[in-house]
Amino acid sequence: MSRITTPFGYTSTAAEVSASVDLTGRRAVVTGGASGIGVETVRALAGAGAEVTLAARDKLVGERVAAGIIDSTGNSRVYVAPLELADRASVRAFAANWDGPLHILVNNAGVMAEPLNRTPEGWEHQFATNHIGHFGLALGLYDALAAAGGARIVSVSSSAHLFSDIHFDDIHFDNRPYDEWAAYGQSKTANVLFAVEAAKRWASAGITANAVMPGGIRTPLQRHLSAEAMQQWEDFPWKTTEQGASTSVLLAGSPLLDGVTGLYFEDNNEALPNVPGENTGVAPYALDPESATRLWELSEQLV
Repeated sequence: MSRITTPFGYTSTAAEVSASVDLTGRRAVVTGGASGIGVETVRALAGAGAEVTLAARDKLVGERVAAGIIDSTGNSRVYVAPLELADRASVRAFAANWDGPLHILVNNAGVMAEPLNRTPEGWEHQFATNHIGHFGLALGLYDALAAAGGARIVSVSSSAHLFSDIHFDDIHFDNRPYDEWAAYGQSKTANVLFAVEAAKRWASAGITANAVMPGGIRTPLQRHLSAEAMQQWEDFPWKTTEQGASTSVLLAGSPLLDGVTGLYFEDNNEALPNVPGENTGVAPYALDPESATRLWELSEQLV
């Protein structure tokens, strides 16, 4: 199968990829919609006419962001709902409170390179937030996604997935030294594998699922990094938040991607295979169907 490309690229913005898209009548959920690229993802989807719910840890912050997006887009159908992805009860409550069809689910929220932190279950917090929480959310919203007909899931991953495959024998660093980047990388690989397996399992319901690498963007995601670590990234080709949100928005709403599923995109195009030593492309293990099935079955047990 030939590689999927679009007219958009590295510098394209969310507004540009959604400029000719009409999402009137569509309903969307964006996790982490109150900060970083989540804000611009919500803004672009709302600007295209969608009803959008920001799923945010802090509802008051979310409401301030939603008010600004309503003002800038003229779309009053921007709502806020509380969600703490590392809390299974919060995830279940969000899904239970959802009513009606859901056309777009953007699993955007995340934590990066934080010191070792565990949930009450003993799960490593990055994996619990970035993967398990989003997995449980998608599972809980399955009926709403299936009812929409042609629903799309966007799983926000990262080039950091190149740092680590899934260590099934010790996902939560119980018996190996904790490394914040390995933990983050593992969780981002899980985001891709989720899309691979959801694409297979949910195709009969008309649901597509893809993973995206948004690019490097200066956002609160880097809050756990030291000043020294950030200084090492001074020459990194940072994107703006508007550029960083573009690939998510493209996958979420563009008719250019109708029926496309189970793939990993970066810079608004399907990623090429990673070349060892390079920081672009997708690792073979992140698209491995056997790993995707194994991770799904394990995740079902956890949630």
